[in-house]
Amino acid sequence: MSVRYSTSLLGLCLLTAAAGIFTPGAAQEWVHPRTPDGHPDLQGTWRNATMTPFQRRAGQGPVFTPEEVARLEQGFADRVVQGAQPSDPNRSAPPTGQGVGSYNQIWFEQGERVAVVNGEPRTSLITYPSNGRIPALTAEGQERKDEYHGFRSQFGQYDHPELRPMAERCIVYYGLSSTGLLGPPMAPTGGYNNNLRIIQTADHVMIYAEMIHDIRIIRLGEPNRLPSHVRPWFGDSWGHWEGNTLVVETTNIHPDMGYNEQSDKIPNSEDLKVIERFTRLDEDNILYEFEIQDPRTYTEVWGGQIPWAKFDEQIYEYACHEGNYALENVLRGARYQERQAAQNKP
Repeated sequence: MSVRYSTSLLGLCLLTAAAGIFTPGAAQEWVHPRTPDGHPDLQGTWRNATMTPFQRRAGQGPVFTPEEVARLEQGFADRVVQGAQPSDPNRSAPPTGQGVGSYNQIWFEQGERVAVVNGEPRTSLITYPSNGRIPALTAEGQERKDEYHGFRSQFGQYDHPELRPMAERCIVYYGLSSTGLLGPPMAPTGGYNNNLRIIQTADHVMIYAEMIHDIRIIRLGEPNRLPSHVRPWFGDSWGHWEGNTLVVETTNIHPDMGYNEQSDKIPNSEDLKVIERFTRLDEDNILYEFEIQDPRTYTEVWGGQIPWAKFDEQIYEYACHEGNYALENVLRGARYQERQAAQNKP
């Protein structure tokens, strides 16, 4: 009797465990959600903010130690507290000719955590090549870069509106990679509004960025590419599913969406192709991966990984618009300074 009882109890244990209700761990087992058309469901609002830089510091290894992580994250928390202190209402005016500063810390929403992928606290979002940095340029890539900067050097910084950054003109906001929050690749802004909303249909995936209300449309299925001379800001993106991963291939990227190397823009070639992978790991996390292929510009393929976390808050309208109205005043100020300089010439 006792044997039969023990056997029956074991069977009950196995049955309830298989049903996912025997232990707390089993009860929390995650099942990948599906859209009505059967595709993996990536929908929701996500945040990719992190204090991990896009490129790795020279000579640094690929992973932070636990002590380094603790020091970095605590240091950031301390700066937030200090930077959010109220200003002294009795302070004197800043010295003539010096800047008046920018937002204080309370207005920023920067990454407060190091990016962790596969349990590793990463020192850079770029993971290959092995040094975690944008690779060297080819001879053609260097020539294109020199030509770009040489052309712009003949103008003053405020000579005409096209010389002002695209973010200032409310066209596209740069991420850490200088390609915009929607990229590709889709890197954090480094400042605030690192929030993205994904909406899916049977044949499209839409990604909406809070920063400058950018929207990227990814078509699904067999690519029907745009003509080579048509180059939208975010390129021509086509996706397909490989298991639970959305794989997106983007070509025809606008030439002004080049990448940055130490704030030094690198214009891309017409052959640039970006491969991206979006994999939902669980209810609260997506792993975003990217690969840059441009053999006419870079001496090797490069890419990396960026973790996205679920963001259970509302995305608000970003009150920016193409043709920033304040740009007229920026240029008026520059003309005033030029007139003042001309009057003061000996």
